[in-house]
Amino acid sequence: MSADLETIELDLITAIGSAETVADLEAVRVASLGKQGTISGLLKGLGAMSDEERRVMGPRLNGLRDRVNAAIASRRAALEDAQLQAQLARERIDLSLPPRPRRQGSVHPTMQVMDEMIAIFAEMGFAVAEGPDIEDDFHNFTALNFPPGHPAREMHDTFFLTPDPQTGERKVLRTHTSPVQVRTMRVGNEKPPASWIAAGQEPPIRIIAPGRTFRCDSDATHTPMFHQIEGLVIDRDIHMGHLKWTLETFIARFFEMDAVRARFRPHHFPFTEPSAEMDILCDRSGGTLRLNEGDSWMEILGCGMVHPNVLRNCGLDPDQWQGFAFGMGVDRLAMLKYGIPDLRPMFEADVRWLSHYGFSAHAVPNPASGLS
Repeated sequence: MSADLETIELDLITAIGSAETVADLEAVRVASLGKQGTISGLLKGLGAMSDEERRVMGPRLNGLRDRVNAAIASRRAALEDAQLQAQLARERIDLSLPPRPRRQGSVHPTMQVMDEMIAIFAEMGFAVAEGPDIEDDFHNFTALNFPPGHPAREMHDTFFLTPDPQTGERKVLRTHTSPVQVRTMRVGNEKPPASWIAAGQEPPIRIIAPGRTFRCDSDATHTPMFHQIEGLVIDRDIHMGHLKWTLETFIARFFEMDAVRARFRPHHFPFTEPSAEMDILCDRSGGTLRLNEGDSWMEILGCGMVHPNVLRNCGLDPDQWQGFAFGMGVDRLAMLKYGIPDLRPMFEADVRWLSHYGFSAHAVPNPASGLS
């Protein structure tokens, strides 16, 4: 009997040590210690033994049961620990590695170019001013010397809002950012909310006014909503030479050229006199646009000396103060600089288009690391 118990114990310890999974180990436990198990059967046989045999076999069988139990518990702990470690290894996240590739946000070319333009003008001493998108007739038209029957007031150019039921006044979605210039010059005569003007002041004034504008127009180079930057300088003894230097310097910096070959053509704007459009020399041959070469000219912006009537409407004496103003389309300059063929997709929210033309959020334009 003693030899049989040693053989049983050796076989069970071997089976316990060979168990690869908790399920395998459980099968060994049931086969040895379950109700129909080997050791359980031996323990049940103690009742048929004599008192002398029970005194000898009882402790031996109980000792065998305890050793097998201990071996099973030890092996179970080892298997469960190995299982846990394997699970942790499978589910581990290595925070030192980059995340899985996913769709990343991009800066829209319009916003990138607007930041580039603001950075250049900031170097030239211009502050940024802002105003509301919804304007009244005075700030959008009258103060800017638009006659009552001017075509720009008509429905084909301007988005008019529903008339006020009490006053009958029809406000408009601003057709340009020039009302910001009016509000800045009139800062001594009216007190608009501080959020409308970032740099409202008495002359001398040097501001740019970036923002959204709205007109009833839509084709490859026009959209109903677009972005402008306008500039205003008011000081004593200001003349066209100052305007010419400012714009030529800006265009050269924006297109990252040493100098720009430009011309100023006479034009007409109600709010400037004299008025001009600035053209830059370009070559359109071969399906590409190259600046500062060739024999073609491309209109790039409008400008002029602030009309004396505008100064008077804003409470400034034109005999004491003079100034110049200019305006340009941000979206159009983005098209020219970065080779965007059509303006309309810029406003269609197509992530495929934005992934192609968009900019990294870390590519903030500044004079130190460059504009583009």
